[in-house]
Amino acid sequence: MTTGASQEGRAGQRMVMVWDIGVRLFHWGVVAGVLAAYLSEDSRSLHRAFGYVVMGLIAFRLIWGFWGTQHARFASFLPGPMRLLTYLRDMARGREARHLGHNPAGAAMIVALVAVLGGICATGWMMGMDAYFGVEWVEDAHEALVNVLIGLVVLHIAGVAVASLRHRENLVKAMVTGLKAADDPSHPAPKVPRPS
Repeated sequence: MTTGASQEGRAGQRMVMVWDIGVRLFHWGVVAGVLAAYLSEDSRSLHRAFGYVVMGLIAFRLIWGFWGTQHARFASFLPGPMRLLTYLRDMARGREARHLGHNPAGAAMIVALVAVLGGICATGWMMGMDAYFGVEWVEDAHEALVNVLIGLVVLHIAGVAVASLRHRENLVKAMVTGLKAADDPSHPAPKVPRPS
């Protein structure tokens, strides 16, 4: 199904493809790769292999951010500072707008996660080089960035939970299927009475 294609969801909602296969594979591939790298820390070769997988996924996402489908492109969702601050203010007041693609907070989180993952991959790669092997600041930076990543992941999950509840849509399911309701489920369209 291509972006923009639609089908019927529950309660007659029109569903549209928002997250293409590239975005979904990147998302869940990074989840699996980071988790596998974290759990395989005792096996240097496995840890390194999973790190390379994550590096490859980041490279793919950066390319897909320019040439992917509508909601995958950075130009369609990266907010300016004022748009982000306005959205965060509205979110704190419980009245943020629902977005079909990434909301401004989610977009900022993507940038933060990709930047931190890039830093983790870079310092991990440096740790395997002769020039940086055993260099304390590189190891400390790698570990600090992993801790920052854990904090960002917790915030990301909390943000997904809040948005899912407030807008009455399952964003985790949407990241699996790629489909979201075309109209805001938390503000259903008024019912038009049928002619008698």
